[in-house]
Amino acid sequence: MISTLAVENYRSLRTLVVALGRLNVVTGANGVGKSNLYRALRLLADAARGGAVAALAREGGLPSALWAGPEKAGRAQPTVRSGPVSLRLGFGGDDFGYAVDFGYPVADQSSMFMLDPEIKCEAVWSGPVLRPAAVLSERTGPVVRVRDADGGWHQAAHGELRPYDSMLSELADPQRAPDILAVREHIRSWRFYDHVRTDAQAPARWPQVGTRTPVLSSDGSDLAAAVQTIREIGDHEALDRAVESAFPGSRLEVANYEGRFEVRLRQHGLLRPLGAAELSDGTLRYLLWAAALLTPRPPRLLVLNEPETSLHPDLLPALAELVVTASTRTQVLVVTHARPLADAITKQAEHTGTDLRTIELVKDVGATEVEDQGILDRPSWHWPKR
Repeated sequence: MISTLAVENYRSLRTLVVALGRLNVVTGANGVGKSNLYRALRLLADAARGGAVAALAREGGLPSALWAGPEKAGRAQPTVRSGPVSLRLGFGGDDFGYAVDFGYPVADQSSMFMLDPEIKCEAVWSGPVLRPAAVLSERTGPVVRVRDADGGWHQAAHGELRPYDSMLSELADPQRAPDILAVREHIRSWRFYDHVRTDAQAPARWPQVGTRTPVLSSDGSDLAAAVQTIREIGDHEALDRAVESAFPGSRLEVANYEGRFEVRLRQHGLLRPLGAAELSDGTLRYLLWAAALLTPRPPRLLVLNEPETSLHPDLLPALAELVVTASTRTQVLVVTHARPLADAITKQAEHTGTDLRTIELVKDVGATEVEDQGILDRPSWHWPKR
């Protein structure tokens, strides 16, 4: 489980270190940086898949992704930065921690890829906090060294690691670097859902070829197959409760048209069930969240970005119950600007005795901060040195 998340110099996140628990709700007014926190987590996940540099380049490179304010709090922005440019992301957990530091590429007149940042350093360590004795693997430039079982060091890469490749994607080897492999697989298990499609042409509204689907796709196209998988190998009783809680007297069905599956909702008082194409955006969205949260294959971390979109306020308590139920099997982080949803999750967590951390974000002179978090309130955190 992730216990600490740290971000430095990414958009409005000048210096942010937050403590996480089993169930987390990130909230705050519009424009305070909630989406930036979500995107920072996605960048960390991209690092394990070798896609962080490309993701930053798509944002316009470091000039667009970097904190745009002064280098030091309370000082006017100089015309030229005096220190090295650094965008840093990291997390600490019960078992491992990881951090990566991005900087400007070395000028190369022969290359057209000057929007691609370089990875200046990376580190993997044991436990939640980086300490010299806890370091398991570290990368500086193209050189990576890994700690041996006897406490010594050996070089896993010397010069061949390219500046735009992460050691997580290139050196995850069970023999040479088992700790890098463990961290990579941990991060790769993270799952993100952001604005699942419910428009008239959304794939979830039309029959799709059905195959066992323990993990709902990011666009929700395999909703019917995911629902049927929950019915056969997952917590079908929790699924029935989720539907009853949101739509009293209703029952969710999966129709099979010669191998193509479609969800149908049978409601009290209607002579026939409603097909997915007939459901309202809010109803379909709630069913998508139910399939995502009740997955038979829970990830290490499940992140939902603004799940309240298009939902009627009456559905928020049922969604909160789903979120709290999911947190019994995986770490959950919900990013929301809807105070009613945050309150509903808080009420449900209190009712079930679930440990909940509410992270209220605010802005101070353009920088995102955790409300009422002083310097001494921040979790312990150290960045690897270049």
